[in-house]
Amino acid sequence: MVFVYKLGLEWGEKKSICNKFAQNVPVTCVCWPHIRGNELLVFGVADGKVRIGTLATNKCRNLYSTDSYVLSIAASQDGMGLVSGHMDGSIHRYYFEEAGVLAGAAKLCVNPCVPTGISWGESIAAVGNDCKVYFYDPRTGAAQQNFGYDVTEDREFTCCAFNPSGHSLAVGAYDKFRVFNYNMKQGKWEEGQHKTFENLYSVTSLAWKLDGSKLAVSSLCGAIDMYDACIRRYLYKGKFEFTYVSHSQVIVKRLSTGTRIVLKSQFGYEIVKVHVYQDLYLVSHSPTTLLVGDLGSCKLSEVPWNGSGQEKFVFDNPQVCMVFNAGELSLIEYGRNEILGSCRTEYMLPHLLSVRVNDSPDLDEEKRQKIISYLVDRQSICILDLVLGIRVATIQHSSKIDWLELNKRATKLLFKDKARQLFLYDIATQTKATLLNYCTYVSWVPDSDVVVAQNRGDLCVWYSIDSPDRVAIVPIKGDVEDIERTDGKTEVIVDEGINTVAYGLDESLIEFGSAMEDKDFEKACDLLEQITITPETEAMWQNLSQLALQDKKLHIAERCFAALGDVSKARALNKIGELAQQAMGEDKVLSDQGYDHYTVRAALEVLNKNFKAAESIYLERSKVDEAIAMWEELFRFDESIAVAEAKGHKNAEKMRKEYFEWLMESKQQDKAAELRERESKYTEAINLYLAGGLPARAANIVNTYQVSIPQQQQEAIATALFKAQMFEKAGDFFEKLGLNERAVEAYRRGHAFRRAVDLSRREFPGYVISLEDEWGDWLVSQKQVDAAINHYIEAHQEMKAINSAINSRQWTKAVQILDMQEQSDPTVLRYYKTIAAHYEENHQFAEAEKYHLKAQLPKDAVAMYTRNNMWEAAHKVAKVHLSDQQIADLYVNQARQLELQGKFKDAELLYRKIKEPDLAIHMYKKAKKYDDMIRLVAQYRASLLSKTYLTLAQHLEKEGSYKQAENYYIQAKVENTSGEENAQEGWKAAVNMYRSAKMWEDAIRVAKMHGGGGASRNVVIAWALDLGGDQGCKLLTRFGMVEQAIEYCNNRFLFDTAFELAQKGMPSLVPQVHLKHALYLEDEGHFKEAEEEFIKAGRPKEAIEMYIHTHMWPDAMRVAGAYDQSSIRDVLIAEAKFAFERGDYVHAQRFFLEANEPEMLVALFKDAAMFQDARRIAQEHCPHLIQQIDLDEGKKAADTSPVQAAKYFDNAGDYARAVEEYFKITVNHAPVEKCIEMWTRCFNLCLNHQRDNLPLARKVIVEKIKAAGKYEQVSLFAVK
Repeated sequence: MVFVYKLGLEWGEKKSICNKFAQNVPVTCVCWPHIRGNELLVFGVADGKVRIGTLATNKCRNLYSTDSYVLSIAASQDGMGLVSGHMDGSIHRYYFEEAGVLAGAAKLCVNPCVPTGISWGESIAAVGNDCKVYFYDPRTGAAQQNFGYDVTEDREFTCCAFNPSGHSLAVGAYDKFRVFNYNMKQGKWEEGQHKTFENLYSVTSLAWKLDGSKLAVSSLCGAIDMYDACIRRYLYKGKFEFTYVSHSQVIVKRLSTGTRIVLKSQFGYEIVKVHVYQDLYLVSHSPTTLLVGDLGSCKLSEVPWNGSGQEKFVFDNPQVCMVFNAGELSLIEYGRNEILGSCRTEYMLPHLLSVRVNDSPDLDEEKRQKIISYLVDRQSICILDLVLGIRVATIQHSSKIDWLELNKRATKLLFKDKARQLFLYDIATQTKATLLNYCTYVSWVPDSDVVVAQNRGDLCVWYSIDSPDRVAIVPIKGDVEDIERTDGKTEVIVDEGINTVAYGLDESLIEFGSAMEDKDFEKACDLLEQITITPETEAMWQNLSQLALQDKKLHIAERCFAALGDVSKARALNKIGELAQQAMGEDKVLSDQGYDHYTVRAALEVLNKNFKAAESIYLERSKVDEAIAMWEELFRFDESIAVAEAKGHKNAEKMRKEYFEWLMESKQQDKAAELRERESKYTEAINLYLAGGLPARAANIVNTYQVSIPQQQQEAIATALFKAQMFEKAGDFFEKLGLNERAVEAYRRGHAFRRAVDLSRREFPGYVISLEDEWGDWLVSQKQVDAAINHYIEAHQEMKAINSAINSRQWTKAVQILDMQEQSDPTVLRYYKTIAAHYEENHQFAEAEKYHLKAQLPKDAVAMYTRNNMWEAAHKVAKVHLSDQQIADLYVNQARQLELQGKFKDAELLYRKIKEPDLAIHMYKKAKKYDDMIRLVAQYRASLLSKTYLTLAQHLEKEGSYKQAENYYIQAKVENTSGEENAQEGWKAAVNMYRSAKMWEDAIRVAKMHGGGGASRNVVIAWALDLGGDQGCKLLTRFGMVEQAIEYCNNRFLFDTAFELAQKGMPSLVPQVHLKHALYLEDEGHFKEAEEEFIKAGRPKEAIEMYIHTHMWPDAMRVAGAYDQSSIRDVLIAEAKFAFERGDYVHAQRFFLEANEPEMLVALFKDAAMFQDARRIAQEHCPHLIQQIDLDEGKKAADTSPVQAAKYFDNAGDYARAVEEYFKITVNHAPVEKCIEMWTRCFNLCLNHQRDNLPLARKVIVEKIKAAGKYEQVSLFAVK
C-alpha cells in the first residue's frame, strides 16, 4: 500500500491521507517527479515493475516492467526522467512523453554490485554494499568515474542523493556520509569532505531542501538530522545574506524581512558574483550568461551574454532591465530567459528612451505589445516593436529632443525638445501634433492615457489625448514637481515656494480612459453621464460613440449621440435597434442580437454615409426596391433610376419621366438638360442649358456633337457666354464658327492670350505685338512676373522686361537685357544698382561690385565691402575709383554709421585705414569701451597712456564705476615709473577712492593685494576710526587685530572693552591696559583710582611719582612703604626739595637727613649761596666737603665781582688768586680812593708773598693809577 498524506503549510494543520494506492506485492521504493504540479507518484515493487499513480484519479498503472526486484528509484532534476536500480545490478532509465524522441524505458547499464541507492543529477550515481560510488552518463550509460573505500571502515553505502542543482552528491554509510562535487571546468567528479558521527549507525535515507541549503539525514535508530550544506555565506552591505549552496545556485535573503529567493543558473554555469541594485534588483554573471532578477516579483531571467565587464544597468522600468554595453542597449524582461530586444543608441539617460511591455493578463502572449522608443540621434526618434523586431516609426524633428515617453498601451508618444515645445505622436496614424509651444513639465498620469503638462503659469490636462485640441487649463503659481495617484484620487503636486499645494484631477475622467482601454463601454458611459458637458467630455463622448459603433454596442452609441445633442443619429440608432429586434423575431437563428440582418447592416452603412455599401447589401439580397427606396429617401433620384435601369425594373421609364417633370417643376434646368443630353435630344438640351444659365454647356454640345443650329440660336449662345463673362468659351465658339475677329476679341477679353496670339499669327499678324504687351501686363497683374518677361521682349518693351525679370528674381536674364541697352541711361543705372543690391544680399560680393561699378556707384561698392568686413577689397576699390579725400570722407561717414550700429571693431578698422586713431579713441571713449580705448592709446599715443589711465579712473570714480576705476588706478601705477616727484602709487589712489566711497572691504582688498599686510591693517584701523566706538573695536577684532584693537580702545578711553579684549585675546596686554587707564585717571585728577590701576599694572613706582608730582607726600610715602621700599628715599628727597624750595629749610634738613642724603642738602645750600649753612651741615655730617664749600664760595664770589673775589681770596690766604682778582679791579668797581687802597694791598701781597709778580704788579698798578688821574700816588710805588 502506498499512502499519500496531506500535511499542510503550517505545523499545526491537520494531517490527513488524501490518496491510497493498493498493491498486490510489497512496495520497495518511491519517488515523486517534479512534473505536472506533482500529480504523478512513481514507485517500485518487488516483482520488478515500476508503477505510476495519478493523484487526481487515485488510479495507478504499470510504467515499465523488469525481471528483477526493484531496490531503488530516482527522478531526474527536471522531472522528465526516471532511473531504477534492480537486484541483478541492472539500471533502467525511463523518459516521459514530454521528453520527445527518447520517451520510453531502456536498460541503461549494469552496476558491478547491487545498487541499493541511486540518484540522478549531472550524472547517474549508484552505490552499494561494496563501498564504491559509480557515476554513469545519463544518455549512453557509459561509466564515467568510480570511488572506492575500505569496507571495514564504511561497511556499506546505503543511499545517495543529488542536491537540486545536480552538482553535489551525498552518500550515506555507517556512522558517516560522504560528499562528492562536480568540477565543471575539468568535467569530472571530485571527492569532497566527509562527516563522521559516532553512534549514528547506518544512514537510511538522504534528502535535500529544494533550494539546496539544507541536507536531511535519517539513521537506522530513527533520528533525523539536518545539516547546513552551503559552500560559503557572506553579508552584502549589511542588508542581504548570500548563501552559495553550489557553484550555480545562490540563496539571497533580505535580512530586514527574512524573504528569500533562489538565484540559480538554468544551464548549471558557475555564478561568479552577485550585485544588488536599489535593494530590489539582482544582477549576476556566469562565464557565458547574465542573470537578472526582481526581488519584488521573484522573477528571474538568464540570458546568453558575452559582455565586456563595463555594462551599465538601468532599472527605471519595473518590467524590463536595460543593459548598456559598448553603445548597444539590450532589454531583458524579468521572468524570460531570452533577450527581449536590442538596439544601438548613444543616449542612455532614462528620459531619452521609453519601454512599454503590456502585461495585461487578458491578452495572449502573441498579442502583448512590447515597444521601445529611443533616440537615434538628438533629432531622430525610432519606435521599435520588440516582439516582431521591426521598426514601427521614425520621427525626424527640427530641434534637439530632450525628453520622450510612451503611454501605457504604447499607442502614443510624447516628446519635448530643447525649445520646450511639447509634441504628441500617434503611432497608429503616424501623425504628429503640437500640444504646447512652451512646456516646463510633462508626464503621463500613472496607469492612464491622461497627460499633465505645465505651460508657464498654467496646468494643462488632456483627459482625452485622442483629441489634442481639447485641454483643461488650471492656473497655478509655482512649478509642478510630481503626480501622485493613491486611494482613488489623483493629485498634481505644485511647489509654490513656501508651500507645496496639491491640485486634484477629475478621477472620473481618468477612470473613463481605463474603462475605454478595458472596453467596458457601460462603465465608461456611466462615468461620462455623471460629468457636465465640456469640450473635453464632448470629445470623450465622440470617441466612445465611434468605438461603440465599431463594437456594435448600439444602445451605448445611442446614449452617446443623445448626450452630444445629435438627435438625428440617436433616433436613427433607435430605429436600427428596433430593426434588429424585429429581425431577431423573424429569424431565430440570427446571432449577435440581430445585427447581422441585412436591413440592420444596410441601415448602419447609411448612418455612416457609406451609401454604395448599403446599396450592395440590398442588391446582394435582390432587394432592388429597398435600394431604390434608399436612394429616393436621400433625394438622389439619378442613383435610384440607375439601379432601376441596371436591374431592369418595370417602372424605370416611369421613374425617369417623373424625375424630368420634377426637375422642371423645381427649376433644375441644368439637371433636366443633362438628362436630355444623355437621351441625345441636343436641341432641347441646348435650350434647357441656356434657360438654366449654363451657356458653356450649350456651346459644348454644339462643338462636341457638331450640332447644326440656326444663326439666332448661335447669337443667343454667344450673348449668354459674354453675359456670363465666359470669354474663352465664347472665343472658342466663334473660332469654330469661323468668326475669327470676334474670336480674337473674346479671347482678349477673357485673357486667353495664347489662343488670341495663335489665332492672330494666322489671321491678323498686326495684332501680335499689342497682344504680347497686353499679355505681359496681365501676367504681371496676376503675379506671374517671370512669365511676362518673354512677352515684353516680343512686344519690344525692354524696360518692362527688365523690371519683370528683377521682380521675378531672374537676375541673369535681367543682366542680359540690360547689357544690350544704352549704358548711360539713368533707368539702366538704377536697375544695375538693384541687381548689385541683390548680389550683395546673397553674399556674391564680386558680382555686386561689378554691378555697383556699372551703376557708376563706386562708393556703394566700398560701403558694401566695409559692411561685410572685407576691408582689403573695399580699399582696393576705393584706391582705383576714388580720390584720397573721397576715401577719407567715405570711410569716416561709414565708420560713423557702423558706430551708430554698434559695430565698433569695424569702425575702428576704417579709422585706422585712414590713419585717424584719435577718432577711434574718441569713439571708444564715447561708447564707454575703455579697454579698447586704452589699447589704441597704448598703440598710438603711448606717452599719454599713464595720463589716460588716471583720467579714466577719476572719471569712472565720479560715475560710481569703482571696479573699473580700481583697475585703471592700478594700471596707472605701472606707468608711473618715470620718477615724478611725490607721484602717488596707483593702488593707493584706488584705496583712497574706496575709502572716500565708504567701501572699506574693497579698500582692504586692494591694500592687501598691492601693499601687503601693513597697508591693509592701516586701512582697517582707518575704518575703525571712521566707525568709532564699539563698532570700530568689533571691526578690529573681526580682522584679528587684537593688539591694534586694544590700542584703539585705549586711545579712545574705552577701557572696559580694552580689558575684555585683552583678557580674552592677549592676557599679556592686561597690565598695559591698567597702565593706560591709570594715566587717564591721573590726568582726570582721580588719583585714588589711578593709584589702584597703577598697582594692578604692577607699576607702583608710577603711582608714587604721581603723588610726588601732586605733592601728596603722605600718600606717596604710604604707597612706597606698602609696594616699593626702595622708593621711600626718593619720596623723602622729593619732599625735602619741595620744602627747601618753599624756604622751609628746617623740614628740608630733616627729610634730607632721614633720607641719609646730607651731601644733597649741602649742595642745595651751596646752590642757594648759603655757604654758612652748608659749612655747618658739612662739619656735622660730611667734613670732607668743607674745603669744597670754601672753594665754591670763592667761585661764587668771583662770579659776583672782582672786589669781593679779591677780598675772599686774600682772607683765604690764596694770594696768587687774590693778586689776579686785584688786577681786575678798575675804577668802575669802586671809588678811586678805595681802588688805590686795594691796589696798594695787591702790591704789598706781591712784595711779601709773590715777589715773582712784583714787577708786573708795579707796572699794572701804575698804569691803573695814571688812568685814574692820580699821578701823585705813582711815586709811592716807584719808591718802593
